[in-house]
Amino acid sequence: MTPGGAGPMRRRLLVGGIVQGVGFRPFVFNLAESLELKGLVTNTSEGVIIEIQGPAPTLDLFEARLQEQAPPLADIRSVETAEMPLVEGAGPFIIAPSENRPGTRTLIPPDVTTCNDCRREILDPNNRRHGYPFTNCTSCGPRWTIIGRIPYDRPFTSMAAFTMCPACQAEYDNPRDRRFHAQPNACPVCGPRVWWESPDDHLDEDVLPLVARQLAAGKIAAIKGLGGFHLAVRADSEEAVARLRQRKNREAKPLAIMVADLGQAEVVAHVSKEEAELLEAPASPIVLLEKRAETILTPGVCQGHRRVGVMLPYTPLHILLMDALAKLGVNALVMTSGNASDEPICLSNDEARTRLAHIADGWLLHDRDILRRADDSVVQWLPCGPLFFRRSRGFAPVPVPLSKPLDQGPAVLAVGPELKNTICLLKEDQAFLSPHIGDLQNLEAHGFFRETVDTLQAVLECRPEVVAHDVHPGYSSTVFARKLSGVQRVEVQHHHAHLAAVMAEMHLDEPAIGLILDGTGYGTDGTIWGGEVLVGDCAGFTRFAHLDPVPLPGGDAAIKAPWRTAVSYLRHALGNDQADWPPLPLLTDKPVAPLLEILDKGLNSPLTSSCGRLFDAVAAMTGHWPEVHYEAQAAIELMALTTLEEVEEAEPLAIFHLDELPHGPLVLPVDGIIRGTAHAVLDGESPAAISARFHRTLLDLLMQVTLVAHRDTGCEDVVLAGGVFQNELLVQGMWLALRDFDLRPWRSLQCPPNDGAVALGQAAVARARWLQKP
Repeated sequence: MTPGGAGPMRRRLLVGGIVQGVGFRPFVFNLAESLELKGLVTNTSEGVIIEIQGPAPTLDLFEARLQEQAPPLADIRSVETAEMPLVEGAGPFIIAPSENRPGTRTLIPPDVTTCNDCRREILDPNNRRHGYPFTNCTSCGPRWTIIGRIPYDRPFTSMAAFTMCPACQAEYDNPRDRRFHAQPNACPVCGPRVWWESPDDHLDEDVLPLVARQLAAGKIAAIKGLGGFHLAVRADSEEAVARLRQRKNREAKPLAIMVADLGQAEVVAHVSKEEAELLEAPASPIVLLEKRAETILTPGVCQGHRRVGVMLPYTPLHILLMDALAKLGVNALVMTSGNASDEPICLSNDEARTRLAHIADGWLLHDRDILRRADDSVVQWLPCGPLFFRRSRGFAPVPVPLSKPLDQGPAVLAVGPELKNTICLLKEDQAFLSPHIGDLQNLEAHGFFRETVDTLQAVLECRPEVVAHDVHPGYSSTVFARKLSGVQRVEVQHHHAHLAAVMAEMHLDEPAIGLILDGTGYGTDGTIWGGEVLVGDCAGFTRFAHLDPVPLPGGDAAIKAPWRTAVSYLRHALGNDQADWPPLPLLTDKPVAPLLEILDKGLNSPLTSSCGRLFDAVAAMTGHWPEVHYEAQAAIELMALTTLEEVEEAEPLAIFHLDELPHGPLVLPVDGIIRGTAHAVLDGESPAAISARFHRTLLDLLMQVTLVAHRDTGCEDVVLAGGVFQNELLVQGMWLALRDFDLRPWRSLQCPPNDGAVALGQAAVARARWLQKP
């Protein structure tokens, strides 16, 4: 801030952050007017530029209120102030036309749920926007999903196709109106329209009541939303849900639901104060809530799970549809991604008509193009803060700010892993993590991946000098990176990227202990890692300890059939002679002998230290989950059988003495866990009791090895990362245990612990290594 006396001055302020598409310019205009200041405000690719003129004390007051009273959706991350020459005869304060300058620094606003003012309007029969499903203002509505480029102005969005009527134009031009420069502003006269298509009919009038009747009758509707399509069906009909699962090829994975409001959410689930705040937040994510024992939901929505994913309507279309359904007695809809299993979410009308033809009974369509895909975000509240499962709509691509020394260096593109892929573009001190892309295992998903790479570079006007990728040579993202020319390529080990992602987000500069637990990651020794204790920072790491490696018979085939993994762990713990094994029910009808032969010969049986596979083995040994229908099903459903209180009271399956193990790195034994599980099964213990004991054992083992690492390295910071730390019992258990021993636990609060954050870690590692160059 420039000091000055009482005389007139002129200052130039460059404001960076999320300051476009959030009502920031009208806020500045009204603030300047209220203080009787002169000057202008304008959007540019660099940020919002304010030229402000008046007495110095008033300018100081303006700058203070700019920070203190900014609109709720604004996120001011920087204000650069400089003196300017006075403009003689300056007129009233104005909002100047936007400027497009090279070197984009403005942050891209995310999509925002419908505000209360717009909600009241669409439900008010006397309002001109009554029943209009594309109502919005500067406080709400689509942003990222309709943007073509920065600055965020209507000509650069998919709303450019719609010319505003005089009434909407008057709102758009009035700085005192809440729709001033609301880029998606529209009404029934001039804006997008909605219609219904099915093999039997086509309707353009009174569409939402018809769709509500179709859903109430048990039909499956493909609904075009904000960042793609949903498939919807009533959540209280077992027949309808089963039909959706069969057509979508989603046999067991839980389905998210939408309810009209917080009151309806409390009917189906227990909702804490923090969970209510998440549900009603501007991002409006899916929140994982603990189900009530008595619920309107049919079991098929999320059988085998203690929690259900719940979201509230976040667009006017959703609000109006849920209102129409309530009049028919339907209070909850399954709302799942509009795709077949393992494919990206559908984007355009034609894409949905084609790809969802074998699933949907009809399509609720509109003519506002979706330019950017964005799946629903998924989050759970824990006592130690939010736990993301998927960071997408409403959060991405809001960047993760980096601190020194990572805030300097070349632009980096990190292309992420193979599963749960996101990409990251590191520009200056901001890491832009893309919305969720998914698993890069089919042509459609890879096309979405390439589309996202192009999108972030184009919108941010950034061409990276460095590309970071996984060390796995077979990942399609790695293959993509290696084909790029004119860039420096940096290989990053998968679990190091997990460690670096948390350290970069949490601004940890000193080396830390990393408990990195997941299902699969290519190790530096050519084996599959996944139960790792690392010590290091963003620049490098050492492998301090790991779970005892066990062969994975059939590779990926074992991941889909945990009984195969269980056989390998039993062989590892009890020897190759099946006669020496306890007579577990799991083994009675399985081809164990041929599998043992495969293991003996080492045929397609890569070694793995994966904690995810250890979960699979224990779960399968209980007699449940011999096969699974989706990734980590056995681990997730095993966790759902118990609580942290039961875990804390349980007897461990095995006792460990890590001080007796040779160093370099420590090999953490799993044999005792397998033998203990086998004895528990033979003693008739329930899967729930075994789950509690297994979690207790794993917590003991992790805490012991952490204390050994602390003793040997002096590190007091402990990072928890990897997909296994989506397990609420392990997260909370380790968080509490580490604090009891005066160690500092860290985990991501803005990104998921799973592979959705790997690209951020890759980018941080690449930047850190660049900084180490002589």
